[in-house]
Amino acid sequence: MRILGIETSCDETGIAIYDGREGIKSNIVSSQVDLHCEWGGVYPELAAREHTKNIIPVLNKALKDANIKLEDIDGIAVTVAPGLIVSLVIGVAVAKSLAWILDKPLIPVHHIEAHIFSIELVEKIDYPFIALVVSGGHTELYIVKEFEKYVYLGGTLDDAVGEAYDKVSKLLKLGYPGGPIIDRLAYKGEEKEKLPRPLLKDRDKNRYNFSFSGLKTAVLNLVNKNIHSKEDIACSFQEAATDVLVKKSLMAVEEFNIKNIVVAGGVSANRRLREKFKDLEKRFNLKVHFPPLNLCTDNG
Repeated sequence: MRILGIETSCDETGIAIYDGREGIKSNIVSSQVDLHCEWGGVYPELAAREHTKNIIPVLNKALKDANIKLEDIDGIAVTVAPGLIVSLVIGVAVAKSLAWILDKPLIPVHHIEAHIFSIELVEKIDYPFIALVVSGGHTELYIVKEFEKYVYLGGTLDDAVGEAYDKVSKLLKLGYPGGPIIDRLAYKGEEKEKLPRPLLKDRDKNRYNFSFSGLKTAVLNLVNKNIHSKEDIACSFQEAATDVLVKKSLMAVEEFNIKNIVVAGGVSANRRLREKFKDLEKRFNLKVHFPPLNLCTDNG
């Protein structure tokens, strides 16, 4: 069976073709990062316009790279939620049209669910597992008992961790997107300041919730003091942010006695986060799974 996947939930136009026997045949992503840089974040109307312009060329490239004709597709999968409505409707409209023209099934896909299970495109995961979803729009922790059976443990009360990276990058005048910029810069600095780890000591209703707005404010105060380099501030921020993600995941592992962790979403590409989880894996006899880098960010 060959499935064509369409992703337009934010600012990347992604189309991929997956063969049940051969795996991923093509995975094309058209990024809008350069266009959104001047805004310091995603401008929804601009994102929708670019999806409209790019989606057919991306579709044609995906088919060409897979060496497959459109009529050879057995089903059309498309992201339907969550995301920017003005962006989602572009992908859904194209998916519906293709499904109708080809008389093939239309498969609605939940964006967070897709991030969690992207790892299974490359390896089989044993159930149950703890899933940490970290991206520009989401920071959430789940128990995944099996496909479509989830227990929501907690999420962010304000900024998502990827959003915090973007805002800190803006405070440091480093550019957009902030995630990869901060990650690279942090390795050139030192943790000169022990910044707050919000909600990390909370053992009540917020034990599995996250909050990054206070951490962002702490960074702003450091910037205003003008006593540390950008490299040191980036390192101090990254150490705090990744500590919270890793330690809350460990809390879930210990409470529910689950030895498998899946980390997914755009921020799962973060080098320091991967290092800390790999250290956790060794020290606590766990198995931590990360998608390959090309499957971390939004894609078909």
